[in-house]
Amino acid sequence: MPTYEQLGFGQGAALTGDRARAVFGEVMGLVAFALGFAALGAYVARNMTGTPWIIFFIGAFACMFALQAASARGHEQLAIGLLFGMALLLGMAISQVIVYYVKTNPGAVYQAAGSTALFVGILGTFGYSRRQDLSQFYKFVFIAFGVVFLFGLIALFVAIPGSNVIYCALMLVVFGGFTILDFNRLAHKNYNSPVSIAASIFLDIFNVFILLLSLFGGGGSRR
Repeated sequence: MPTYEQLGFGQGAALTGDRARAVFGEVMGLVAFALGFAALGAYVARNMTGTPWIIFFIGAFACMFALQAASARGHEQLAIGLLFGMALLLGMAISQVIVYYVKTNPGAVYQAAGSTALFVGILGTFGYSRRQDLSQFYKFVFIAFGVVFLFGLIALFVAIPGSNVIYCALMLVVFGGFTILDFNRLAHKNYNSPVSIAASIFLDIFNVFILLLSLFGGGGSRR
Protein backbone atom coordinates (compact mmCIF):
# COMPACT_ATOMS: atom_id res chain seq x y z
CA MET A 1 0.00 0.00 0.00
CA PRO A 2 1.52 3.39 -0.98
CA THR A 3 2.41 5.66 1.87
CA TYR A 4 0.79 9.02 2.43
CA GLU A 5 3.92 10.82 1.24
CA GLN A 6 4.26 8.63 -1.89
CA LEU A 7 0.79 9.69 -2.96
CA GLY A 8 1.90 13.30 -2.76
CA PHE A 9 -0.14 14.20 0.31
CA GLY A 10 2.76 14.98 2.64
CA GLN A 11 3.90 18.35 3.85
CA GLY A 12 4.89 20.59 1.00
CA ALA A 13 2.52 18.96 -1.51
CA ALA A 14 -0.21 21.07 -3.05
CA LEU A 15 -3.56 19.68 -1.97
CA THR A 16 -5.88 20.56 -4.80
CA GLY A 17 -8.74 18.89 -6.65
CA ASP A 18 -8.84 15.11 -6.40
CA ARG A 19 -5.90 14.95 -4.00
CA ALA A 20 -7.55 17.32 -1.54
CA ARG A 21 -10.74 15.27 -1.63
CA ALA A 22 -8.80 12.03 -1.26
CA VAL A 23 -6.89 13.12 1.83
CA PHE A 24 -10.03 14.64 3.36
CA GLY A 25 -11.86 11.36 2.80
CA GLU A 26 -8.99 9.36 4.27
CA VAL A 27 -8.80 11.47 7.41
CA MET A 28 -12.55 11.58 7.98
CA GLY A 29 -12.74 7.84 7.34
CA LEU A 30 -10.25 7.29 10.15
CA VAL A 31 -12.26 9.64 12.37
CA ALA A 32 -15.46 7.72 11.63
CA PHE A 33 -13.82 4.38 12.47
CA ALA A 34 -12.38 5.88 15.67
CA LEU A 35 -15.85 7.05 16.71
CA GLY A 36 -17.12 3.55 16.01
CA PHE A 37 -14.43 2.07 18.27
CA ALA A 38 -15.35 4.58 21.00
CA ALA A 39 -18.99 3.49 20.77
CA LEU A 40 -17.87 -0.15 20.89
CA GLY A 41 -15.79 0.56 23.99
CA ALA A 42 -18.75 2.20 25.72
CA TYR A 43 -20.87 -0.87 24.92
CA VAL A 44 -18.26 -3.41 26.00
CA ALA A 45 -17.74 -1.73 29.39
CA ARG A 46 -21.42 -0.98 30.03
CA ASN A 47 -21.69 -3.43 32.93
CA MET A 48 -18.43 -2.54 34.65
CA THR A 49 -18.55 -0.90 38.06
CA GLY A 50 -16.05 0.78 40.35
CA THR A 51 -13.13 2.82 39.05
CA PRO A 52 -11.63 0.92 36.08
CA TRP A 53 -12.23 4.09 34.05
CA ILE A 54 -9.02 5.50 35.53
CA ILE A 55 -7.03 2.65 34.00
CA PHE A 56 -8.78 3.14 30.68
CA PHE A 57 -7.97 6.85 30.65
CA ILE A 58 -4.32 6.16 31.45
CA GLY A 59 -4.21 3.58 28.67
CA ALA A 60 -5.81 6.04 26.25
CA PHE A 61 -3.22 8.71 27.06
CA ALA A 62 -0.45 6.15 26.55
CA CYS A 63 -1.90 5.28 23.13
CA MET A 64 -2.13 8.95 22.24
CA PHE A 65 1.55 9.64 22.94
CA ALA A 66 2.62 6.40 21.26
CA LEU A 67 0.48 7.33 18.24
CA GLN A 68 2.31 10.64 17.83
CA ALA A 69 5.67 8.88 18.06
CA ALA A 70 4.64 6.22 15.54
CA SER A 71 3.31 8.85 13.11
CA ALA A 72 6.49 10.89 13.39
CA ARG A 73 8.54 7.79 12.48
CA GLY A 74 6.32 6.88 9.54
CA HIS A 75 4.78 3.76 11.11
CA GLU A 76 1.32 4.46 9.73
CA GLN A 77 -0.25 1.05 10.35
CA LEU A 78 0.89 1.05 13.96
CA ALA A 79 -0.40 4.60 14.36
CA ILE A 80 -3.80 3.56 13.02
CA GLY A 81 -3.95 0.68 15.48
CA LEU A 82 -3.06 3.03 18.32
CA LEU A 83 -5.73 5.51 17.19
CA PHE A 84 -8.40 2.83 17.33
CA GLY A 85 -7.02 1.55 20.65
CA MET A 86 -7.16 5.05 22.11
CA ALA A 87 -10.75 5.48 20.92
CA LEU A 88 -11.77 2.10 22.34
CA LEU A 89 -10.26 2.89 25.74
CA LEU A 90 -11.84 6.34 25.87
CA GLY A 91 -15.21 4.80 25.09
CA MET A 92 -14.70 2.31 27.91
CA ALA A 93 -13.63 5.14 30.23
CA ILE A 94 -16.89 7.06 29.76
CA SER A 95 -19.13 4.00 29.57
CA GLN A 96 -20.52 4.41 33.10
CA VAL A 97 -21.43 8.03 32.33
CA ILE A 98 -23.23 7.05 29.13
CA VAL A 99 -25.10 4.23 30.88
CA TYR A 100 -26.16 6.60 33.65
CA TYR A 101 -27.64 9.10 31.21
CA VAL A 102 -29.25 6.38 29.06
CA LYS A 103 -31.08 5.13 32.16
CA THR A 104 -31.97 8.49 33.73
CA ASN A 105 -32.14 10.96 30.85
CA PRO A 106 -31.79 9.29 27.43
CA GLY A 107 -32.86 12.48 25.67
CA ALA A 108 -29.64 14.13 26.83
CA VAL A 109 -27.56 11.55 24.96
CA TYR A 110 -29.44 12.13 21.69
CA GLN A 111 -29.32 15.90 22.13
CA ALA A 112 -25.60 15.81 22.83
CA ALA A 113 -24.91 13.58 19.82
CA GLY A 114 -26.97 15.71 17.44
CA SER A 115 -25.58 18.98 18.77
CA THR A 116 -22.03 17.64 18.51
CA ALA A 117 -22.54 16.80 14.84
CA LEU A 118 -23.96 20.28 14.18
CA PHE A 119 -21.26 22.03 16.26
CA VAL A 120 -18.36 20.22 14.60
CA GLY A 121 -19.95 20.41 11.16
CA ILE A 122 -20.37 24.18 11.25
CA LEU A 123 -17.03 25.04 12.85
CA GLY A 124 -15.15 22.39 10.86
CA THR A 125 -16.53 23.75 7.60
CA PHE A 126 -15.57 27.27 8.64
CA GLY A 127 -12.01 26.24 9.47
CA TYR A 128 -11.57 24.08 6.37
CA SER A 129 -12.83 26.81 4.05
CA ARG A 130 -10.46 29.51 5.33
CA ARG A 131 -7.75 30.28 2.80
CA GLN A 132 -5.56 31.71 5.55
CA ASP A 133 -3.39 29.31 7.56
CA LEU A 134 -4.60 29.78 11.14
CA SER A 135 -1.96 27.66 12.85
CA GLN A 136 -0.47 30.69 14.60
CA PHE A 137 -3.57 30.82 16.80
CA TYR A 138 -2.94 27.40 18.37
CA LYS A 139 -0.85 28.89 21.18
CA PHE A 140 -3.69 31.18 22.24
CA VAL A 141 -6.20 28.32 22.28
CA PHE A 142 -3.78 26.18 24.32
CA ILE A 143 -3.39 29.02 26.81
CA ALA A 144 -7.18 29.36 27.02
CA PHE A 145 -7.44 25.60 27.59
CA GLY A 146 -4.97 25.83 30.48
CA VAL A 147 -6.85 28.72 32.10
CA VAL A 148 -10.25 27.01 31.84
CA PHE A 149 -8.79 23.71 33.07
CA LEU A 150 -7.36 25.54 36.09
CA PHE A 151 -10.77 27.06 36.75
CA GLY A 152 -12.26 23.56 36.66
CA LEU A 153 -9.74 22.35 39.24
CA ILE A 154 -10.49 25.29 41.52
CA ALA A 155 -14.23 24.65 41.18
CA LEU A 156 -13.70 21.16 42.55
CA PHE A 157 -12.63 22.60 45.91
CA VAL A 158 -14.32 26.02 46.00
CA ALA A 159 -18.09 26.48 45.84
CA ILE A 160 -18.74 28.58 42.74
CA PRO A 161 -22.41 28.98 41.71
CA GLY A 162 -23.03 27.46 38.29
CA SER A 163 -19.43 26.35 37.99
CA ASN A 164 -20.30 23.35 35.81
CA VAL A 165 -22.19 25.47 33.30
CA ILE A 166 -19.41 28.03 33.21
CA TYR A 167 -16.72 25.37 32.82
CA CYS A 168 -18.56 23.49 30.07
CA ALA A 169 -19.45 26.66 28.16
CA LEU A 170 -15.88 27.94 28.27
CA MET A 171 -14.46 24.57 27.29
CA LEU A 172 -16.87 24.42 24.37
CA VAL A 173 -15.44 27.73 23.20
CA VAL A 174 -11.93 26.30 23.56
CA PHE A 175 -12.71 23.07 21.69
CA GLY A 176 -14.62 25.07 19.13
CA GLY A 177 -11.34 26.87 18.53
CA PHE A 178 -9.46 23.57 18.32
CA THR A 179 -12.05 22.26 15.84
CA ILE A 180 -11.64 25.30 13.57
CA LEU A 181 -7.85 25.10 13.75
CA ASP A 182 -7.65 21.33 13.21
CA PHE A 183 -9.87 21.44 10.12
CA ASN A 184 -7.89 24.43 8.88
CA ARG A 185 -4.72 22.42 9.47
CA LEU A 186 -6.25 19.60 7.44
CA ALA A 187 -6.94 21.99 4.56
CA HIS A 188 -3.43 23.46 4.67
CA LYS A 189 -1.61 20.10 5.12
CA ASN A 190 0.10 21.27 8.35
CA TYR A 191 0.60 17.78 9.79
CA ASN A 192 2.93 14.82 9.40
CA SER A 193 0.41 12.08 8.69
CA PRO A 194 -3.34 11.57 8.21
CA VAL A 195 -3.47 9.55 11.43
CA SER A 196 -2.21 12.40 13.60
CA ILE A 197 -4.74 14.90 12.26
CA ALA A 198 -7.50 12.29 12.47
CA ALA A 199 -6.62 11.77 16.14
CA SER A 200 -6.85 15.52 16.79
CA ILE A 201 -10.25 15.80 15.12
CA PHE A 202 -11.52 12.70 16.92
CA LEU A 203 -10.48 14.19 20.29
CA ASP A 204 -12.24 17.44 19.39
CA ILE A 205 -15.47 15.55 18.69
CA PHE A 206 -15.11 13.36 21.78
CA ASN A 207 -14.60 16.31 24.12
CA VAL A 208 -17.40 18.37 22.59
CA PHE A 209 -19.79 15.44 23.05
CA ILE A 210 -18.83 14.98 26.71
CA LEU A 211 -19.21 18.71 27.42
CA LEU A 212 -22.60 18.90 25.72
CA LEU A 213 -23.75 15.75 27.48
CA SER A 214 -22.88 17.35 30.81
CA LEU A 215 -24.92 20.45 29.91
CA PHE A 216 -27.94 18.62 28.50
CA GLY A 217 -27.83 16.08 31.30
CA GLY A 218 -28.11 18.65 34.09
CA GLY A 219 -25.22 21.06 33.79
CA GLY A 220 -26.68 23.30 36.41
CA SER A 221 -25.33 21.09 39.17
CA ARG A 222 -22.08 22.04 40.79
CA ARG A 223 -18.98 20.23 39.58
